[in-house]
Formats: sequence, C-alpha cells, structure tokens
Amino acid sequence: MPLYDCMLLLKPHVQKEALMDLVAKVGRHVYRKNGVLTDLKSFGDVNLGYGIKKLDGRYYQGQLMQMTVMTPPSFNKELHYLNKEDRLLRWLLVKHRDIKFGLDFLGEDDAKTELRKFRSNIYESEEEEEEDDEDDEYNVDKSGRKPV
Repeated sequence: MPLYDCMLLLKPHVQKEALMDLVAKVGRHVYRKNGVLTDLKSFGDVNLGYGIKKLDGRYYQGQLMQMTVMTPPSFNKELHYLNKEDRLLRWLLVKHRDIKFGLDFLGEDDAKTELRKFRSNIYESEEEEEEDDEDDEYNVDKSGRKPV
C-alpha cells in the first residue's frame, strides 16, 4: 500500500474537539479500508497566501493538520465526502514518492564499492595520507609533473 499525506485546512474558529472529531472520522475511514495512520501533525493557525471564499465569509487564516496514512490507491476517490464538511476550507491528498535511503539508494554493486572506500580509508597510514595531501595541494601527479 502506498503512503499518502492528507492535508486538512480547517476554518479558524473550529474548536479543538471538532477538529479532533474530524481527524478521528478520517482515521476510522482509513482503518475500515485496512489502512494505517502513521503520523499526525498539527501546524496550528496559519496565514493563507490568498483569501478563500466560502458560503459564510472570506478566510485569510486557517488551522492546518497533516495526516500520514498508508492506504490502498482507491482511497483518494472515497475522500470526496470531505467536500461537504462545513468545518473544512480545503483538503488535499498527496502520494509519497518511492524514495530510497541509505544503501537501498545505491545499487548492490555501488554499495559494496562505497563500503570498500570507507574500509580502505580507515586502514591507511598517516604517511600515505600526508603524501596524497601534498600532491593534491600542488596539483602534481606521481611523476612530479603538473598536468597541462
């Protein structure tokens, strides 16, 4: 199942209890679809870059919540009930990219060569390092000539 960020921008006058009720409602919907709520962040009141016109006024501020969920891809189509929610100004569902970290980022062969570099640097003597540093400093190869 892919990982999604669900951003909820609520009206500024919404109470914390109503905000938590809405988040719990979305969370229950995730669990019904055999999904998992992995993270929940509140950014508090945020100033908007432009006004959002809703039925009862114009809003330049809102409360921002971010929910990270792992759900099936069909979940996006099922969230449209949020359009009728009177506490929300906007909502957005964004899919995480397939990002690899650490050795997963490197190919299997690349990872082995990267690890070899670290091992060889650990066991190098200080004299060899000093010689290499001097050569690099003056931009001189092993024969003593400067490259053209």
